[in-house]
Amino acid sequence: MAHPLYVALIWHQHQPLYKGRDSSISLSAHSQYRLPWVRLHGTKDYLDLVLLLARYPKLHQTVNLVPSLILQLEDYIAGTAFDPYLAVSLTPTEQLSQEQRQFIIEHFFDANHHTLIDPHPRYAELYHQRQDKGKAWCLENWQLQDYSDLLAWHNLAWIDPLFWDDPEIAAWLQQGRNFTLSDRQRIYSKQRDILSRIIPQHREMQNAGQLEVTTTPYMHPILPLLADTNSGRVAVPSMTLPQRRFQWAEDIPRHLYKAWELYQDRFGREPRGLWPSEQSVSPEILPYIVKQGFNWIVSDEAVLGWTLHHFFHRDGAGNVCEPELLYRPYRLETAAGDLVIVFRDHRLSDLIGFTYGSMPAKQAATDLVGHLEAIAHSHKHRQPDQPWLVTIALDGENCWEFYPQDGKPFLENLYQTLSDHPQIKLVTVSEFLEKFPPTATIPGEQLHSGSWVDGSFTTWIGDPAKNRAWDMLAEARSLLAKHPEATEENNPEAWEALYAAEGSDWFWWFGEGHTSNQDAIFDQLFREHLCGIYQALNEPIPPYLRQPVESHEALGDHRPQGFIHPVIDGMGDEQDWDRAGRLEVGGARGTMHKSSAIQRLWYGVDHLNFYLRVDLKQGVQPGRDLPSELHLLWFYPDRTMHNSPVPLEDIPNEAPLNYLYHHQLEINLLTQSVHFQEAGEHHQWHPRYSRASVALNKCLEIAVPWADLQMPPDYPLRLVLVLADEGSFRSYLPENTLIPIEVP
Repeated sequence: MAHPLYVALIWHQHQPLYKGRDSSISLSAHSQYRLPWVRLHGTKDYLDLVLLLARYPKLHQTVNLVPSLILQLEDYIAGTAFDPYLAVSLTPTEQLSQEQRQFIIEHFFDANHHTLIDPHPRYAELYHQRQDKGKAWCLENWQLQDYSDLLAWHNLAWIDPLFWDDPEIAAWLQQGRNFTLSDRQRIYSKQRDILSRIIPQHREMQNAGQLEVTTTPYMHPILPLLADTNSGRVAVPSMTLPQRRFQWAEDIPRHLYKAWELYQDRFGREPRGLWPSEQSVSPEILPYIVKQGFNWIVSDEAVLGWTLHHFFHRDGAGNVCEPELLYRPYRLETAAGDLVIVFRDHRLSDLIGFTYGSMPAKQAATDLVGHLEAIAHSHKHRQPDQPWLVTIALDGENCWEFYPQDGKPFLENLYQTLSDHPQIKLVTVSEFLEKFPPTATIPGEQLHSGSWVDGSFTTWIGDPAKNRAWDMLAEARSLLAKHPEATEENNPEAWEALYAAEGSDWFWWFGEGHTSNQDAIFDQLFREHLCGIYQALNEPIPPYLRQPVESHEALGDHRPQGFIHPVIDGMGDEQDWDRAGRLEVGGARGTMHKSSAIQRLWYGVDHLNFYLRVDLKQGVQPGRDLPSELHLLWFYPDRTMHNSPVPLEDIPNEAPLNYLYHHQLEINLLTQSVHFQEAGEHHQWHPRYSRASVALNKCLEIAVPWADLQMPPDYPLRLVLVLADEGSFRSYLPENTLIPIEVP
């Protein structure tokens, strides 16, 4: 019997514990919660996702609700959670201190301005005043009404469009300006009303059979690293580990049990699925998961690849070439019993998470369905009698900030198409497993130790700052072990502080790899939780916990920190490029220096394009202060293809300029026109059509579609920029090196 293509869509809803503990090191002792993201994402991302799904009863999905998120939602619903953003939102404007006004100007535009600010004229007006005239001008010139409107709009903009037909919300949106304290108080009440519906709606839809709700270890720890920080060396044998080896496997059942108990209490049944934090797994953690009673877990295709010693290749369209290995559940055999594991399609998950937000909604939905149809076609011709399960699993909250209307048009197009599709059936994971138990097995000890990030743990350990944090945690954990009288029953404060400090999020933000404008607060929260352990045990707090784990000054050069989707308009929007790689063009690099016409380079990717931004010194004009041509040349290491020398005169005979390149894009900086070439036989260059976008205004911004380069996913490539005048070489950058790029 031919099966339809089964698809399990799993949304992961998570927030770390923003609730502070130790006011003696707090920057905001007047507020219990340090950041507002539970409240704001709660009004924008959790309820609407399942309400929208409820309109399409044929479609079944899985939603993972992390215990730390549920507990914080309940605090806000009860009115016992107060964060700094909420505190100033409910303060009469005439009582705002100078410090509070500075805080408002600095932080009340913390949102993607394309999707959450620009659609609202008054909010956009205030934003562009700050951007164009500066924060000091706003502080000096804004009136009380400007502050009141900004306080209102920051809270209003985070209310999901699905609720805009509410009469009160519709009236506020139409009102636009002249908001009062009473309005702001009512907006806060509306937020709490939306938050109060989240858990009941999930419970109701699970009871009706359209939804499966899963859970995660209590405070979102990386379980394999709790078992043994040396597990970091499984994927990276040369990893530098913390000075103190952290081995507290006994904390694993505690996190699992507390998650299980909380779930049973809130949903009136036992959970079946577990989303291991960051999809991190190892052989050591499996028996604990089995003993707690979970039926299945989810991880990433990279973990499966490492486990099977098989790299998943993709065709030019990005589809897996060995689908029968990925699109099936596996039974993990352990001494404690068996456990099922499913592995997500990394690329399809990333397309929703990082790319479709920059595409028109219908086009994006059609693209995803097209990928699923290609898999269905492969299924029909390869294994029509074997059911396939395509698992798409991703963050269910952060991506929507980059979608117009919070993703509503995209999801409506996607859900309607899938609801009517004869070959594709959306199911919960448990539904599929009940009908089709796994036939493939993996011995538990064979499972790779890794996460969704490159199949390793380098995002959370191995960096000097991350390792310092692990040493601090190990010291506090050892101290708790020396207090056997401090049980969870008679000293819950110590244990709750430990669980919070063991969460993954603090380590995510420490060191290289990820950064935000709130790194210092995450650093502070981690140390507050550690201080909470010492305070609960009546032990002196070590002096090092009074100091940040690392400096939080702005970084210089750094690699890309995530996908980017810049608008190519030559304006260099700071939000568009905040996760891009960055290269300073300075004297330490050689002949170019700070007085150079080019100040820095930014570069990044998404699944559609490679992006480049060139920051110019103020007042620079191409053809006068800068050569009139910029040439981008792509080098493909270890790839057999036709290559040619740089097609310019006077090229120095030195690396990397004397390399042979396969693609060349010439940009005329005077006209912003492009000329694209591909290398052929006998060191020839052949013109090719290009869809590249170029804009020169405050800076130069360039987008080059991957379709131009025709490189399949996962290919490495390198780029050099050459400046020229009328076909003659002038200079190049970055000096003495190439920009490394990976096709996603």
